[in-house]
Amino acid sequence: MLRRLLAYARQRLGLEDLLERHVHDPRRRPRITGGTVVRSVLVMLWARLGSFNAVEQTQPSRFWRGYLGGALPSADTLGRVCQVLDLEELRMILHAVYTQLKRGKALQPPAHGLMLAVLDGHESHATFRRRCPGCLQRTLRTAQGDRVQYYHRYVTLSLVAPKLRLLLDAEPLQAGEDEVAAALRLFDRVVVRYPRAFDVVGADALYAQAPFFNHVTAAGKDVIAVLKQGRRDLWQDAHSLWEQAAPQPVLRGSRRCECWDLTGLTTWPQCRVPVRVVRSCETWSVRRQLDGQPEEQHSEWVWATTLRPTRATTATVVGLGHSRWDIENQGFNELVSRWHGNHVYRHSAGGILAMWILTLLAAGVFAA
Repeated sequence: MLRRLLAYARQRLGLEDLLERHVHDPRRRPRITGGTVVRSVLVMLWARLGSFNAVEQTQPSRFWRGYLGGALPSADTLGRVCQVLDLEELRMILHAVYTQLKRGKALQPPAHGLMLAVLDGHESHATFRRRCPGCLQRTLRTAQGDRVQYYHRYVTLSLVAPKLRLLLDAEPLQAGEDEVAAALRLFDRVVVRYPRAFDVVGADALYAQAPFFNHVTAAGKDVIAVLKQGRRDLWQDAHSLWEQAAPQPVLRGSRRCECWDLTGLTTWPQCRVPVRVVRSCETWSVRRQLDGQPEEQHSEWVWATTLRPTRATTATVVGLGHSRWDIENQGFNELVSRWHGNHVYRHSAGGILAMWILTLLAAGVFAA
């Protein structure tokens, strides 16, 4: 399986050539090139070995000399080189892989024609004992008194296509800023590098803020975010209109949805464009394992979006709103449980972020 994956990456994506061209080692006269280190790390990730020490134990294998043209670097060398890798070069490789997949028709839009990019934050690890200059910190009240905890958190952007979910980029949170500030920084970089990759930006309720909506719409993209009662004026306005209008039925797979679709709401004066609010009350049946009897489940979702009805139907908005969960289910959960995404290979801001981006690359190539 690994050899087939390496052949696919080399022949279809040109990954080995990309690594040799774009990965430059900042060390003086290195005996082992940065491209060799990154190739070794990608094999470690694809083989799900989980640590530099684990891959170092495979040094006697003849595979490495045939694949690398030399010996496998030591665990210490892998850590030191990953710590100083140029992050922009790694992002360029991710972009080149995206370009090849786009040309190969692997990233076709869904039937409604709107490609969704999802923004969400992820905390890679937290510890009371170790810190680096890039660590964020918070004070927690424990039974032993107040303790300072150190952690790293990133905002990641995922492209949601019908057949493939591709994680494109990540941005770390800086000290003293919230997740939305880092997300805007990430969005500005991605919208320049991937101007035609997506049409709509999806996010959770944290991003239902006027500055975020204004910033994204100013760049020519639409927004959809979960709406909660924290937006009191907009919520109360929509709630009063729900009581006066009859819902429309929408079928979404096996779920029966009753939807209210309100357009042109201006109760959010800080937002420069009119907002559309879609509410979906959903019912579906599950069969309990204990007694085998069916049981009805219910849920209610509300989204605020800038999508016009002429561009997206009610069913489309509901589908896009639920697709936001792909970054959790097929993104972070899979990266952590199957790709050791939260493992700290080298405790430094550059090393942790470099390994996170390489994990995005490895998972994307594997999924393709």
